[in-house]
Amino acid sequence: MSELVRFGVAMDRQLLAEFDERIAARGYENRSEALRDLVRADLTKAAWEGGERVSGTLTLVFARKQRSEVARVLEENASLIVATLGLEIDSERALDIVAVRGLAGSLAALAGRLSGMRGVFNAELTIACVDRQHASSGKRGTDE
Repeated sequence: MSELVRFGVAMDRQLLAEFDERIAARGYENRSEALRDLVRADLTKAAWEGGERVSGTLTLVFARKQRSEVARVLEENASLIVATLGLEIDSERALDIVAVRGLAGSLAALAGRLSGMRGVFNAELTIACVDRQHASSGKRGTDE
């Protein structure tokens, strides 16, 4: 981690009070940690919107009888898949948690394709972070 730098922030008293309540409810020990998380989240959102290379998860809930179709789509997009965890929810439904990495547009297209499939009840894409290895070097990846 890099060297910490201190800086001041001017904020309306009421806004600060609401912020303090929010961070206390979430278990933050101090404002600095909360601000760092807000900045990270905003930078990740900007990377997503800018189409950069990112990492995250794709959570799927689908009919167990559709497992082979879901697996086929995931296999067709193997360059985006890091790992998959499959669970049986009950006799009719399955849950897959798929770790993904690639260009934001490619990941969104995969999630959209899966969510539109028959028997897929939910396909939720969550972007966790920017792929710093590629972002810092200016590389944007060659994902399909």
